[in-house]
Amino acid sequence: MLLEDLDKQGLTFITNVLGETSEKGVWAYRGDLVLIQGSFREGSTTDRKPPELLLHQTAVLAGSDKFIFLNGLFGELQHISIFLENYKQFLSPDTVTLFYVENIETAMQIELEGVTFRLLPYKEGMVWNETMETVYIEKADLKGQSAEDKVVTVYEAAKSYKAKGETLSFEDALAKTIVVKKSAAVGPV
Repeated sequence: MLLEDLDKQGLTFITNVLGETSEKGVWAYRGDLVLIQGSFREGSTTDRKPPELLLHQTAVLAGSDKFIFLNGLFGELQHISIFLENYKQFLSPDTVTLFYVENIETAMQIELEGVTFRLLPYKEGMVWNETMETVYIEKADLKGQSAEDKVVTVYEAAKSYKAKGETLSFEDALAKTIVVKKSAAVGPV
């Protein structure tokens, strides 16, 4: 299975959910997806430093060899090209995407490698909660479901979600990025 293989290769990070859904052959994952692995520690061929770049807070559905649904947070729009370098063989025109991006101001869509990337601006909060709000899912809609089947429910809602924003080329989208200012205040006061 694709998600198991990615996990064994060290391409998953901070895993919250990894298992088969009630639909045979479909697996769900929630956690971070590695875009750039950390280098090996000095003198080791197996022990890696932490990843250098992640697709944060992902929710993924996958069959045996293709992604069905991808959701998560890109820190910068340009990181989509790194994502494609690593994962394009697992994408198809049927892959449903709904990504948040920190350095865009308005919703947009781009088509790359035959896949439509639906992109939403991200301000703060948990991507999972933001996604449920975006696709109109109430917490009660998930009651009694396994963690894996909750991802299926979000996917089903995301399939019919009508993306807002214009369709742009990747180059035009990159020209519309903004500078993100992060607050230095972190943690309790």
